[in-house]
Amino acid sequence: MASKVTIQDIADALGVSRNTVSKAINNTGVLAAATRDKVLKKAQEMGYKQFSYMNIAEAAGLPSASEAGEKHEIALFLGNFVGASHFASTMLDKFQRELAQLGYSLIMYRVIEEEIEKLRLPVSFRPERIAGIACIEIFDRDYCRMLCGLNRPLLFVDSPADGFEAPLEADLLYMDNRTEIYRFVKEMVQRGKKRIGFVGPYMHCQSFYERYMSYRNAMYMMGFPCLEEYCLLENRRGPSVSDREDYHKYLAEHISGMKKLPDVFICANDATALDVMQVLNFLNYSIPGDVYLCGFDDSPESRVVMPSLTTVHIHSQDIGLSAVQLLISRIKEPSLNYRTVYVETNLIFRGSTEG
Repeated sequence: MASKVTIQDIADALGVSRNTVSKAINNTGVLAAATRDKVLKKAQEMGYKQFSYMNIAEAAGLPSASEAGEKHEIALFLGNFVGASHFASTMLDKFQRELAQLGYSLIMYRVIEEEIEKLRLPVSFRPERIAGIACIEIFDRDYCRMLCGLNRPLLFVDSPADGFEAPLEADLLYMDNRTEIYRFVKEMVQRGKKRIGFVGPYMHCQSFYERYMSYRNAMYMMGFPCLEEYCLLENRRGPSVSDREDYHKYLAEHISGMKKLPDVFICANDATALDVMQVLNFLNYSIPGDVYLCGFDDSPESRVVMPSLTTVHIHSQDIGLSAVQLLISRIKEPSLNYRTVYVETNLIFRGSTEG
């Protein structure tokens, strides 16, 4: 009887490392698409049976591009540059790989500020050629509504803060911005930390808005006030994102003007938390000695700063999978009701809150 094929057998046959084969089969880590395809093909040829990787088309019953129609292009609109530390970097890698499995190509468009202001599509964009549109961090509501008017299958990964506005006519995908913020506030109260503030431009996007509102709701449910002096929600230009130096000045002015620091600052994301950390260090405050600090994203930087940052982990690959499922099912059935989907997040305690 033939022995069972192992990951090492596949690695030896291809002349690659065992780690490379493991990444391809388990669909983890960063790997070139060509390398992944070569490994999976060889594994199938050799009769390897222990795949934890499953084609999303098979798993979710989604159509391939040929089944869905003649258009094979998915347009990706980016509102900001996505660096390696951004949650969307891993999400996009997964999104693109899964689309390729379905026979779709991904065309990326960086939407510049002038195009947003003039409600203008990127010059090279041809709506008649694309099967659907995915938008990541497009936060101008008028521009988003213009995209909705194109009458193409449309998905927003995060969106403008809705407030009391009518919802966008599109599918919406978010990470869970509420559950772990509530859990964090509850844990802090149990530790005796009852003066809790929030830092971040809460109207920047829907995710920031939801995190802020979750903080306020949690404080209300715990029976404690949200003191306005502990909520740094703007900057010199109002409730939007400013340049780093300007934002540091805003933080320094307001923190140094406090009669007493709060016990805890919850920040809209890790980048904001790192800004607060720098300002607190400049003002000779100790973290966690003088104040606890919590971010959101679980960025690589959150793990290497001193002290390491308590934060909320985003499952970026799961967001990528959900994005494919939402967009392709919309292409398959355009008449579906619009859907809003949240992907699980997890609170991680680290040094900035004494573990």
